[in-house]
Amino acid sequence: MFSIIQAAGWPIWPLIACSILALALVIERFVSLKTAKVAPPQLLEEVLTVTRHTVPGPDVVNQLEKNSALGEVLASGLRALNVNPRCSDDELRASMEGSGRLVAHRLERYLSALATIASAAPLMGLFGTVVGMIEIFGSQTTATGGNPAQLAHGISVALYNTAFGLIVAIPSLIFWRYFRARVDAYLLTLELAAEHLARHLAVLRRQG
Repeated sequence: MFSIIQAAGWPIWPLIACSILALALVIERFVSLKTAKVAPPQLLEEVLTVTRHTVPGPDVVNQLEKNSALGEVLASGLRALNVNPRCSDDELRASMEGSGRLVAHRLERYLSALATIASAAPLMGLFGTVVGMIEIFGSQTTATGGNPAQLAHGISVALYNTAFGLIVAIPSLIFWRYFRARVDAYLLTLELAAEHLARHLAVLRRQG
């Protein structure tokens, strides 16, 4: 492996840095976007059960907020009722929408960086290719008749950097699209759950 890096020349080092960063981002997103941390399947039903007759107190709401991203959104609606029991349905929904935007921003964290790596890696590989071509043309002089060693090194720089740029870019693009789709699905789940809770609380308040 080290011999390949040597043959690829100095332009490969930025690509290696990008590959390490991309790997770190992928691992971090896999950990952060677990279903249990974002939208536990039974959480909405549990909240609806707890709020069947009355709005829970601040202690229960604080515990719900720490449960997951979905819990944070639902807790914001319950907290709005704890603070102002007479708040309107629009104010209740606005509270959950504001919390949802914060959660969405957190779920989308680092995705733009991963997309940037996927876009930039082929260009960095192309830059290495240009450097290799410059070395190839530099080895062809009329005075010396060409330097075979420098010619071979230039070809190595060009090919290795092109290949490594694609090796970094393709997985980065695949994982970016995967995480983008996963975040979009989570956001839809959060939106539907918040709307469900808002309707449930509206009925509860009319009955009260």
